[in-house]
Amino acid sequence: MSESTIGLIGIAALFILLALRMPVGIVMMLIGGVGVWAINGSKAALATLGSEPFVIASNFELLIIPMFVLMGNLASISGMSRDLYGAAYAWFGHWRGGLACATIAACAGFAALSGSSVASAITMGRVALPEMRRYNYHQRLATGCIAAGGTLGILIPPSTGFVIYAILTEESIGRLFLAGVIPGILLAGMFMLTIFIQVAFKPEIGPAARRYTWREKRIALGRAMSILFIIFVSIGGIYGGVFTPVEAAAVGAVLAVFFALLRKRFSPGIVHSVLLNTVNTSVMIYFIIIGAAIFSPFLALTQIPDSLAAALTGYDLGPVTLLFIVLIAFIALGTFLDGFAMMVLILPIVLPIIEQSQVPAFLELRPDSSDFNVWFGVIMVIILEMALISPPVGMNVFVVKGVAPDVPMRDIYIGILPFWIAMMICLVILVAFPQISLFLPNTMLN
Repeated sequence: MSESTIGLIGIAALFILLALRMPVGIVMMLIGGVGVWAINGSKAALATLGSEPFVIASNFELLIIPMFVLMGNLASISGMSRDLYGAAYAWFGHWRGGLACATIAACAGFAALSGSSVASAITMGRVALPEMRRYNYHQRLATGCIAAGGTLGILIPPSTGFVIYAILTEESIGRLFLAGVIPGILLAGMFMLTIFIQVAFKPEIGPAARRYTWREKRIALGRAMSILFIIFVSIGGIYGGVFTPVEAAAVGAVLAVFFALLRKRFSPGIVHSVLLNTVNTSVMIYFIIIGAAIFSPFLALTQIPDSLAAALTGYDLGPVTLLFIVLIAFIALGTFLDGFAMMVLILPIVLPIIEQSQVPAFLELRPDSSDFNVWFGVIMVIILEMALISPPVGMNVFVVKGVAPDVPMRDIYIGILPFWIAMMICLVILVAFPQISLFLPNTMLN
């Protein structure tokens, strides 16, 4: 049996196991280990299974994951996330659709601590949904903005999506984090514009809340200063060259602990819950990265990526056509594959093909520089965001359904559609103007 045949069997088995809801990391470890065994023998397989987990687990840069997850958990239990929403509520709530805009703004701010879309959607859903219901917001707009706003958790740094991409491509985590800032702000702004357009045509779906006085606005903003200070120190420190990403994560975690203690929100039960949630989330991400590290050598041995690259090169597709095909394929895969699974499975195949094509030259990006990888990382993360709200697998949809069990899934999906279109427009803008993503990383002080 040829290596390519073994590879195709392995990929088919992988998709079947994922469809059966087996954990992504374990499936990739299993298929990768068995595949290497079938091609190179038991010694090579055992060497891969024995070495790769140790190499990944001892990677110093991956400490960023538990640190930022801890920050997000502490912000949630200490009430900092609620204060952030309160500030956005006070400043935007009196507009038509203002509570929905406040939800987007709060999701963007919370994303800068948690790095998790699911955590952002759960936290802001619990805080924002009761308020929007109190002011008779239409359930489609209310649930749609929560699901879409939650996706900002993997674009605005810190981002677990960028960390996994950096490990897969050996790219700088710091550059990727900075590359996500402006696109994240752009996408949050487009979400707000989407809300304004909807309420302009149907004012009844997003009634205005009460108007706060300037004094009340300042007080609300003051309460949110703790979370804004942590964001400024950690992300600003990376941009200013004061901290490495790992150091910024550690500083941010220490500051989150300090503010939680200051608010007197610590107890043995809360500490246990925070640490347990942090460990669970971190281990899940580590498993995915380790699985990718075991599956990638198997994929390379099958020579499928090389064969596919040669086939596509033979068709002599233009850069626009090739990029269009790749992006549409990723978006389509996101409708039934978990976003991280899609990244670790497809990226090692697709990225070399694009790098060897005329796409970098068309975008005026050198393929031998890190600019192209950083730009493509932002594109990949936005596609992951789209996958999080795409039927039938979209994780954030099920999260919102859990927060609002009385809202039919059909209404949630209809509410999400305008925001999904906004994501698509943002994707087109970033493809047309790649320097939007590269401005901050290329001006970063060293």
